[in-house]
Amino acid sequence: MSTKRTFGQEASVEQAYELDVAAVDEDGFEVVEERPELRPTVELEIQAKVDTNHPDAGVSGLTLEAEERMLAREWEIAKTRTRWDDRPESDREARTRRMVSDQSRARRVEFQKRAASVDRRLEPGRVDPRERLSREELAAVNQQATRIHRMVKSSVSRAVLSKQLAERLVRGEELVSAAVAVIEKQWTRPGGIVPIAKVGDVPRGEVTVEGRVERLWVPSHPAIMQVGLLEDDTGRIRFTVWKKSNQAMVKEGERVRFRAAEKNWYEGRCSIALTWWSNTEFPDRGAWWE
Repeated sequence: MSTKRTFGQEASVEQAYELDVAAVDEDGFEVVEERPELRPTVELEIQAKVDTNHPDAGVSGLTLEAEERMLAREWEIAKTRTRWDDRPESDREARTRRMVSDQSRARRVEFQKRAASVDRRLEPGRVDPRERLSREELAAVNQQATRIHRMVKSSVSRAVLSKQLAERLVRGEELVSAAVAVIEKQWTRPGGIVPIAKVGDVPRGEVTVEGRVERLWVPSHPAIMQVGLLEDDTGRIRFTVWKKSNQAMVKEGERVRFRAAEKNWYEGRCSIALTWWSNTEFPDRGAWWE
């Protein structure tokens, strides 16, 4: 049975419709529904007439305020899409490139000034030491730089090596002693290939060496994958490859390069071991797609 709330008690709507009379309570008063009628105020009616009869009013059914807000938004979108300087002879792109270039140059100079506080050779405006050398001295320096670059197999360019040599010559050193100092510096720098005879002198725990596998032995422990001797023009060194290092297998007579090999000492002799952080390279092997 459907019911509705009354002022007195609940009454049956169906019964009221069946009798076709107004529903009354027990005291005989007519039951009134609690449904207030919503009517617009006088201000709202006046504003609706103004908005409807306004000559600029559109057909969107919006109020005047909403219409103005929508038109302002459309004007803003159109304005942002329009280029400020849209003349055919405009140099806007050129001015932008110059501004970006100037800002980049200023940031680079600022960075060089900060770097110069650590290394004076990086000071902006510093004269290249090679400009102070004669033509014969510069030719000898470039020749030594080429030889050092080929010897140490460093990632440093020949231009950087010649600049380092020139700096030492300007300070009064001989070319031979300057070349030896630069070679020692390249051998001891991180990532540079160290001659096997110089491995023990490198003040680091990891080195990069290159040579030929002279001999391989049977590992004495199940955790060892390979053990053998690596030889180059300066000497020999024993190497150990652990199974957990996940390295590639090497063969006798093959030229290999061990990167980030860990140094070990036993009874006054230096050896190297390939760990998980090491890497094995084969310079004589072709690319895999060949």
